[in-house]
Amino acid sequence: YDCKWIPRSARFVTLGSHPRGTGSINVFEINHRELQVVKEFECPTSLKCGTFAASSLQSRNLATGDFKGKLSVWDLDTMKTTYSTDAHSEIINSIDGVGGLGIGEGAPEIVTGSRDGSVKVWDVRQKDTPVACMEPEEGEDKRDCWSVANEDRCVCAGYDNGDVKMFDLRTMALKWETNVKNGVCCVEFDRKDIAMNKLVVSSLEGKFKVFDVRTLNPKSGFTSLTEKAHKSTVWLARHLPQNRDVFMTTGGAGSLSLWKYDLQYLQNSTISTQPVCGFDWSPDKLGLCVTVAFDQALRVLIVTK
Repeated sequence: YDCKWIPRSARFVTLGSHPRGTGSINVFEINHRELQVVKEFECPTSLKCGTFAASSLQSRNLATGDFKGKLSVWDLDTMKTTYSTDAHSEIINSIDGVGGLGIGEGAPEIVTGSRDGSVKVWDVRQKDTPVACMEPEEGEDKRDCWSVANEDRCVCAGYDNGDVKMFDLRTMALKWETNVKNGVCCVEFDRKDIAMNKLVVSSLEGKFKVFDVRTLNPKSGFTSLTEKAHKSTVWLARHLPQNRDVFMTTGGAGSLSLWKYDLQYLQNSTISTQPVCGFDWSPDKLGLCVTVAFDQALRVLIVTK
């Protein structure tokens, strides 16, 4: 379901599910153009998503969300949890962090979005109680939250009905909302170490929008550009860490498309017959990336020039 580079290393981790419903964490290392499995670990519940973004470069602990709504933080050296809480009543679809890896500011916080309709912010120094909880009021419809992104006291969430909501954690209020008319598969800010700049929102119908989130117009909201990227669902959008004007989108037909801001189309490649559900750029090596798809294969790719 997901893959993430371990910062400052030639290793990456994959997260998934065994047919019997247990979770899988595998650590791979690139060694002389070969992939080696360094560690394999099985946990009780299938894992859906993970992030290193709330952990320091010293510890490089992995935060994961599973199919039963549990949030766990793992020490990959010992494969033991350093933090665990029953965060949601249903599957955690998406997870993101801020305040770690030497980027971003403030507390090391993790945001989770779940099928139960709620978005929660967690501080790993505080057990079992979220720092913030954004959920529908009593009597309101609960929409499945498919994607979350965290950036400097601001959380963005995308839902299955096309809603995109931005919450300001300083004032604990809804800052902005819009609807993109199709289920939101991915929301991502372009970077965590500066004030909000750009936000990419991808959806089921093959389209994505790039919002300029530097200035909010009280009436019309944020200005945006729209592009049809794939002939199928746009599963993910991931910004290149070394140049935030470049980003990759992954498609439901196994394709990858590379873009530059102002939506200049750079390159396309079909790597699988199945949806590419996980993608991560290496934070250390320009152009190096890892993907996982529903054909149960992982691929390490290099993008040149």
